[in-house]
Amino acid sequence: MNASLGRRVAAEAIGTALLVAVVVGSGIQATELTHDAGVQLLANSLATVFGLGVLILLLGPVSGAHFNPVVTLAAWFTGRRDPDGLALRDVAAYLPAQITGAIGGAVLADAMFAEPLVKFSAHDRSAGHLLLGEVVATAGLILLIFGLSRIGRAALAPAAVAAYIGAAYWFTSSTSFANPAVTIGRTFTDTFTGVAPASVAPFIAAQLLGGVLGSGAVAVVYGRPAPVRDEVVVPHGEPEPAVS
Repeated sequence: MNASLGRRVAAEAIGTALLVAVVVGSGIQATELTHDAGVQLLANSLATVFGLGVLILLLGPVSGAHFNPVVTLAAWFTGRRDPDGLALRDVAAYLPAQITGAIGGAVLADAMFAEPLVKFSAHDRSAGHLLLGEVVATAGLILLIFGLSRIGRAALAPAAVAAYIGAAYWFTSSTSFANPAVTIGRTFTDTFTGVAPASVAPFIAAQLLGGVLGSGAVAVVYGRPAPVRDEVVVPHGEPEPAVS
């Protein structure tokens, strides 16, 4: 990837901010238009699918469109022997950019809908079955992203990752955050998509575990890692190949 570290970091911050703005903003809009929880989730998931696909397509050529600390860590780990892979300094720059961007995106969404700019969510999501949902969602995301890279289909990431996240909204109990930065950002909004601060640490732990399991699944299915470069489009969350 030819972009400077500064440009890549900017792309990660902006991309994560816009992703969270899509997730939170569409959730607020949905709750204002209907009281049917199923329709609210459908509207929220569809907006996320379209928004995430566009963001990966647009910013993937610059930063890889990770938008997700788990994806960044997996990209660094799998490519650590590749001189063209992510370096630790890149990881150290990407992660805070993603987290800062996610917070900014939540605040932006609240501002657009005249909600309090910062109001911590009261939506508790600490139940064990929700954490299992996060493990599954994140593991599947990592398997998809790095699996596409291994088979030379990384160009399909914008559509494939967006489609997976959209499906995971519905088939996981947690509605598929699958992204520590997005999880942190969503604590700053007490709206449909918010998550209580007390639920954040368990969620992130589940996501990191999912990342490890997903990386293990890639190794089992595809064997010895081939060199993985950060140019592979990867988002989340939702981001190498490219979240909620």
